Amino acid sequence: MRQDFAASLVVFLVALPLCVGVAVASGVPAELGLVTGIVGGLVAGLLPGSSLQVSGPAAGLTVLVFEAVREFGLPALGAIVLATGLLQLLMGALKFGRYFRAISVAVVEGMLAGIGLVLIAGQLYSMAGIKAPAEGLAKIAGLPGMLADAAQSPGARAALGLGVGTIAVLVLWKKLPKVVQVVPGPLAAVGLATAASVFLSLPVAKVEVRGLLGAIQPPTPDAFGRLMDVGLLGTVLAFTLIASAESLFSAAAVDRLHDGPRTQYDKELMAQGAGNTVCGLLGALPMTAVIVRSAANVQAGARTKASRVLHGVWLLLFAALFPAALGVIPIPALAGVLVYSGFKLIPVKEMKELWREHRGEVVILVVTAVSIVAVSMFEGVLIGLALAVVKTAWDASHVRLEIVDKGAGPIQAHLIGNATFLRLPKILDSLEALPQNRPVEVDLSGVHHLDHACRTALQNWAARHSATGTEPVKVTSGV
Repeated sequence: MRQDFAASLVVFLVALPLCVGVAVASGVPAELGLVTGIVGGLVAGLLPGSSLQVSGPAAGLTVLVFEAVREFGLPALGAIVLATGLLQLLMGALKFGRYFRAISVAVVEGMLAGIGLVLIAGQLYSMAGIKAPAEGLAKIAGLPGMLADAAQSPGARAALGLGVGTIAVLVLWKKLPKVVQVVPGPLAAVGLATAASVFLSLPVAKVEVRGLLGAIQPPTPDAFGRLMDVGLLGTVLAFTLIASAESLFSAAAVDRLHDGPRTQYDKELMAQGAGNTVCGLLGALPMTAVIVRSAANVQAGARTKASRVLHGVWLLLFAALFPAALGVIPIPALAGVLVYSGFKLIPVKEMKELWREHRGEVVILVVTAVSIVAVSMFEGVLIGLALAVVKTAWDASHVRLEIVDKGAGPIQAHLIGNATFLRLPKILDSLEALPQNRPVEVDLSGVHHLDHACRTALQNWAARHSATGTEPVKVTSGV
């Protein structure tokens, strides 16, 4: 219990600035980020699934939440999150949790990379105190102009400098002595930025405080009525897919960090669903398992789920007893934390390793990321999934045609592998190039799978070849 108590304090200190930062970046009251963190500890934390991973608001959903709030309004957020939670509960009950492990890793990493790019671009504007364009490509294209405008405004220069300083602290924090690193990097960065803004009287925007109860907005009947809207349903599906995939991939990563009980994926999906159901009823942000907090929990020596439950208790006490403390936090500092988090979502090292061995996976990753930036989150993920399916079908259709011609007698054609319509043009080109005046024997004993298109095409070719007056094509079938 002593180890879990100490770990819970570390996780609380890591989670506090991230909860507030994700909420502000999502365009909702800062307290709603704390509500989601509290629910992640007290609800999801108590349920079975993964014993050591920690749940709360995640940077990976920031872009999607911001777009949902902008398009449908804050009152609809609770209904969207509630529907997401109920869908996760249903999928967990139907044992769908384990199937999320079948999602291509390249698609998931491409999704996170796309989110990271949009998050970085958007939060750079927040660092300068300048309103960001709505579209992802417009955000990136407008960055040079934004920086030029910021250079001419004293307030924007101060805000941008504070944000850059926050990022610098986060980058350098891990290089400091271990004694100093007892304080989590995000907390230190935001704390130093807050102190600098107060002592230097910097003209930067601060977090607006409403109070915990004032920020909670349960969904209205009108919001539930809008669930029949096709666009809103698409948002629910995107929330469900991304939150579930991120949580279960996080669980797999956390399992590699400790020797304790392994994750029960279906139960973990239901735990996430229960948490999101409660978050939806409170009108809070969606919840996922978060690898940063989970890793901090394991590294701090946590042994049981008590640490993550206690971290929720500390968040609740802070939100209830010290809400005014949020009002001194400068928004550029929180934006700096999220820019740093966005960079960490881009899997640069993984891309280098994949490029050496699986270049097709890198293509899927890049296309998914670019599609998310250029189109939208939901469509980008669907494009990535479709591309992964096409690549898998292409890889599964490996076939080799070996021609043996001894100069006399029949030509032998050995077909080996999986013969599908994807490789049919190559097969037919090779067979049609054979001499028309020579008998041919086709050996299919090495074929593992022969689809209907290939079978029909081979029969038609054999009929054409035999019609020229040569001996009928002999086929040895193995399928």
